[in-house]
Amino acid sequence: MLMHPQWDPVALSIGPLSIHWYGISYLLAFALFLFLAHRRLMSEPYRLAVQSGQWSYPEVEDLLFFGVLGVILGGRLGYCFFYKPLLYLEHPEQVLYIWQGGMSFHGGMIGVVLAMVIWARLRKKPWLEVTDFIAPCVPTGLASGRVGNFINGELWGRQASEQLPWAMVFPQSGSLVPRHPSQIYQFLLEGVLLFVVLWFFAKKKRPMGVVSGVFLVGYGLCRFGAEYFREPDAFLGLLAAGLSMGQWLCVPMVLLGAYFLVAGRFKKI
Repeated sequence: MLMHPQWDPVALSIGPLSIHWYGISYLLAFALFLFLAHRRLMSEPYRLAVQSGQWSYPEVEDLLFFGVLGVILGGRLGYCFFYKPLLYLEHPEQVLYIWQGGMSFHGGMIGVVLAMVIWARLRKKPWLEVTDFIAPCVPTGLASGRVGNFINGELWGRQASEQLPWAMVFPQSGSLVPRHPSQIYQFLLEGVLLFVVLWFFAKKKRPMGVVSGVFLVGYGLCRFGAEYFREPDAFLGLLAAGLSMGQWLCVPMVLLGAYFLVAGRFKKI
């Protein structure tokens, strides 16, 4: 069995200022988005759109700003109301206690979509055109976040066989049983694999909504599968049909993504 390295969650301290690894992972995610979005504009099918003035490089910085707001606000509100609604309805002021932790990918995704809808209206662009543009730039940010989870030793996996070569003990779990390093599974699936699929799929011009559909279906399936190896939240456990909250939140994602794929394919969007 392997032992989690037990890294200090604080990467750097300068006087009273502490820089956490998880914060660095967020900064890396935003930097990767900026880099990949610029690469998208330099290649097909967006090169001609840049030349004709339909897209511009300064717009990418605006997109990132709106996206950051969507991730932070949506991620926090999603965690509060998907995972602990009764607590935060009783103590609404604690929604603002971001330093205590608690972010939800699904909430962050909803926040980003709403931010992109607002940005698209301001720029007079179809919002699905905007989400199609950003979709291939998102998985590397998800991968960065999972690295942050692994460094922090959080969101550990379910118990694994001692014979599994990469089974790992996470002392933060309160036990010394071997577990699946589910953060690494998610890094590889929803981060690396989804990025490769989306990046090459989106190199050709696709009907509006199709790239967004591939992202939703791809992430939903990857996350749904990875949840079988991830320890459910202790305060929730498994829900109906033996599925976790993360799995149930993936169901509407996959269904919506399938709709975008079919509707886009037949140009019904």
